[in-house]
Amino acid sequence: MSVVRRVLWTLAATAATVSAGMPDAASVVTDHAASVVTDHAASVVTDRAASVVTGSAASVGRDYVVAAAPERQGIGWWDCGDGLQCGRLSVPVDWARPGGPRTEIDVARMPARDPRHSLGALVVNTGGESTVQDVRARPGTVSELTRWFDVVLVEARGIGDRGSAVTVRCAVAAPDPRRLFAAGPAVWHAYARDNAAYARSCRTAAGPVYEGLTSWQVAHDLDALRAALGEPRLRYFGNSYGAVYGQAYLELFPRRAGRTYLEGVPDHAEPGLGRRLITHARAAERQLHRFRDWCRNRMGCPLHDDDAVTALDGLLKRAPLSAGPARTVDDRQLVAAVTAGLVPQRWPELARALSAARVGDASGLATLAAATAPTPPAMAPAPPGRASASPATSPALPGISPALPGAASAPPGTVTRVLGCHDFMPVVPDYRRFLVLESRLRSVAPRVGWLSGRAEIARCLGLPAPAPSWRPHPPAAGQRRSVLIGIGRLDTVTPPAGAAHVARGIPGAAVLWHGDGHGAYLQQGVGRLRATCLRAHVHRYLVNGALPERGTACPGVLTAALDPRM
Repeated sequence: MSVVRRVLWTLAATAATVSAGMPDAASVVTDHAASVVTDHAASVVTDRAASVVTGSAASVGRDYVVAAAPERQGIGWWDCGDGLQCGRLSVPVDWARPGGPRTEIDVARMPARDPRHSLGALVVNTGGESTVQDVRARPGTVSELTRWFDVVLVEARGIGDRGSAVTVRCAVAAPDPRRLFAAGPAVWHAYARDNAAYARSCRTAAGPVYEGLTSWQVAHDLDALRAALGEPRLRYFGNSYGAVYGQAYLELFPRRAGRTYLEGVPDHAEPGLGRRLITHARAAERQLHRFRDWCRNRMGCPLHDDDAVTALDGLLKRAPLSAGPARTVDDRQLVAAVTAGLVPQRWPELARALSAARVGDASGLATLAAATAPTPPAMAPAPPGRASASPATSPALPGISPALPGAASAPPGTVTRVLGCHDFMPVVPDYRRFLVLESRLRSVAPRVGWLSGRAEIARCLGLPAPAPSWRPHPPAAGQRRSVLIGIGRLDTVTPPAGAAHVARGIPGAAVLWHGDGHGAYLQQGVGRLRATCLRAHVHRYLVNGALPERGTACPGVLTAALDPRM
C-alpha cells in the first residue's frame, strides 16, 4: 500500500476516533502520518539490510550474529470461521541461515469494523498456547481493538490453530510439575526421566523446527509478518509469554518497533536463575497477605474476622489433615493447595477451604491441590461450538508461570514448554544445588512462596542438552522506544517486580500499574468491563501514542467484583 494512501486512510480515521470519544484525535493524524512518511524510506532500507545482533545478545546461547532481513511476501487470507480470516507465513527455520529449511506460521485477522477508517494492523500474541484458538474461544479479549485496527493474531512457531498442519504434536505428554512437589532425590530423578522423554518426542515430531524454538527466531518471524503486512513499523500487543517475544523484538529491531503494549511481562532481562526464583517466591508470599486483607475486608468471607495467615500457620502445625475417608492432606499438599488458591479469582474458594479445614474437613484443600488453572468467574462460558478458555486467558497457578510455559495448565504434547526452556533455562541445576537454592527460598518466603521454585525448575528438569537457547540477559542499551508496560499488583504468574525490572531496561518505557492480576486487559474484555481505567489508557496509547503520566495507577476491577460467597 502506498504512503499516500496510508496518510489518506489516517485522515479518514479522525472522524471515527472523535465519534468513539477518544481524546486528542488530531494527534492520531499527525503522529501516525508522520510515522508513515518518515519511517517508510528507512524501512525500505532496513528491510533489505542485515539485522545485526548486539554483543550482549550474540553472547547468549548459540552464535546469533546476522539475520537476513525478511523478503517481502503477501499473505493470502481466507475465511476460517468465528469472524476470522486465516493465513500462513513462510519463514526460515533458522533466520541465521535463511537459505535453509523453511517452516510456516499460522496467522489470523480480525478485520477492522470499518476498513476505511482502520489505522492499520495491530499484531497480537496472547501468550500461553494458541493465540488464534484463544481468541476463537473468547473473542472479547481483543474485539474492541477492531474499532481502530485490523487485529492480526500471530502464533509462535510450532503452535497453530485448531487442526493446523503447522502444529507440532509431541507423542509423549509433558509430566505435571506438581509431581516435583514431593520430597526426595528419587522423585527428582524419575521426573527428570519423564520430562526428557517428552522433550525427545518433541524433537522427533518437530524435526528441523526444533532448532528454531526460541524467542530470537520468533522476533524475526514478527518482523517478517510486519513486512508482509506492509507496515513500516510493528504495532504489537504482547500478553504473558507474548511479552517475551515483544522484548526480543524491541532489542533486535528497535528502528522498526512501533507502539508496543506488553502486559503480564516475564523477566527475560534477569540472567540470574536464583534471583528470578526469589522474585517468584516473594510474589507468592505477598499474595498470601493480600488474600488475608481481602478476606478481612469482605462481608461474607468464611474466615470472618480471623487472620488467614494465622489460620494457615495453625493448619500447617496440625498436618496431615483429614480430607475424607482414607484421604489426607500433608504439609506440602497444603502449601500446594494454598498456592493454587492465591490466583485472585480463586480467593473465595480458598477462603471456604481454609475455613472448612479448621473444623476438620480438608477436602476443599485436597481439591485445590489437585486442580489445574480455573476459568475466572468474570469469564462467561464459551458460546456453543467454541472451545473452552485457553491458559492465556485463564490464570495459571501462582508459581507455575508462563515465563516458562507448558505447566499444569498447558495441554499435553505441545512444544510450548520446550520453547520456554530454551529461552529461560537451557541449563538446570542438579539436585544438590537446587536444595541450596530452595533453602534460600524458604528463608525469604517460608509459608508458601518457597514451593514456586520447584514449579519453575520442573518444566526444564531433564531436558536434553545441547539445545538452542536465547538466555535471559540485560538488553543492549539503545534509543528510546514507545513502549507501555502494564503491571498487575496481584500478578503472581509474572511477578510485578520482574515486570518492573524489564521496564527499567527499556529506554523510554512507561509503566501503568493496576490493581488486578495476570492478563487483566484480556480478562476485563471478556468480562465486558470495557470502560475501565486500564483499557482506556491502553487504547489512548495504541491509537494516538498518549502515554500515561508517571505514577498513574488504575484500580483493580476484577478482584473488586469478587463475591466471597461464590
